[in-house]
Amino acid sequence: MTHDHPPRIPTKNRSYRTMSNTAARGRIVALAIAGIAALALSGCAGQSETPGEAPAAEGGTCAPEDIQLIGQVRNETNPYEKAWLDGGDAFAESVGLTQTRLTYDGESPKQQEQLRQALSTGNPECMVLNVLPNGDSDTTPIVKEVDNAGAYLVTHWNKPADLNPWDGHDTWISHITFDGKDAGRQIADAMFEAMGGSGGIIALQGILDTAAAKDRFIGLQDALAENPDVELLDEQAADFDRTTAFNITKTLITKHGDAIKGVWAANDDMALGALQALEAAGMDGVAVVGIDAVPEAVQAVADGTMTATVSVDGPWQGGIGLAMGYCALTGELDVAELSNEQRAFFAKQTLINADNAEENLTPTANLDDFACDNLFDRVTGPVS
Repeated sequence: MTHDHPPRIPTKNRSYRTMSNTAARGRIVALAIAGIAALALSGCAGQSETPGEAPAAEGGTCAPEDIQLIGQVRNETNPYEKAWLDGGDAFAESVGLTQTRLTYDGESPKQQEQLRQALSTGNPECMVLNVLPNGDSDTTPIVKEVDNAGAYLVTHWNKPADLNPWDGHDTWISHITFDGKDAGRQIADAMFEAMGGSGGIIALQGILDTAAAKDRFIGLQDALAENPDVELLDEQAADFDRTTAFNITKTLITKHGDAIKGVWAANDDMALGALQALEAAGMDGVAVVGIDAVPEAVQAVADGTMTATVSVDGPWQGGIGLAMGYCALTGELDVAELSNEQRAFFAKQTLINADNAEENLTPTANLDDFACDNLFDRVTGPVS
């Protein structure tokens, strides 16, 4: 992928360092101004102003080339999380930097240790962390570590309800998530329609200590309450994992057999594992739905073997958090001026079905989304 331009720099929030041109012309004052200018330049980590270039923005604390970009997810075997890190790479390349890709294999202690090591390497005050906390309870220690180090942080999906970026966290820029209840309801409605409005289903939940898993299942329950002819035969936690989902689905097929007319899965990796189990059992025509719009799942929707998924745009997530921190460190984003809605928000998501699957087969990052004046264009509402 080639990138023709870095993120656009907005002018509406720009303020500049200037030196007074009304100072006395005497030699002593001139020398004093020269000394002040030298100190200012040395404090900007090598930034300089040359003819024809805009001066450094006030509040910019790091030269662009000194900024460290770090993306962290559970693993790269999950296509959605790999696409997230790929989006981070695309943003980093567009500004002449390299993203450090971290994976912690779904192990909370490993995640915490990785972040501690990252913060102890280099200059944390010129560091941006774009992080998927393993569970809600993991976000508090992550925020504490980053606060103490002074690095910029963007978190996604998981956090305790009473922990918010605007409550005294100057460098925790934003928490980004998606309306899980809406996503869980959307795929349930699509599945029920494919089933003709009646029949038995099984549900595969994600990691139960995550807001995403909880909210998506509530969306399913809301849909079930309005569709009394659909019966929830069984539900199991498959931890967002394909192999786990495959094994659980095999067990549930043995238990419920042909009564299963639909499989609701809280993410695509589990949906694909369930689909493999159904195919192995020779069960055709079962409606299978998931969330994340990973390429394999979107292809399955296009082929008609899956019914629907929901796109939360992994490449956008991987780039947007890094872009927010980059813009803050170069002075183009003032975190203190952000609204509460910008600091904890639901982002846009899209239902993918047979009608639009073909056009969503290859997720890629749109660099225009990462321009400093476009960072909050996908906000659909505050996280309450």
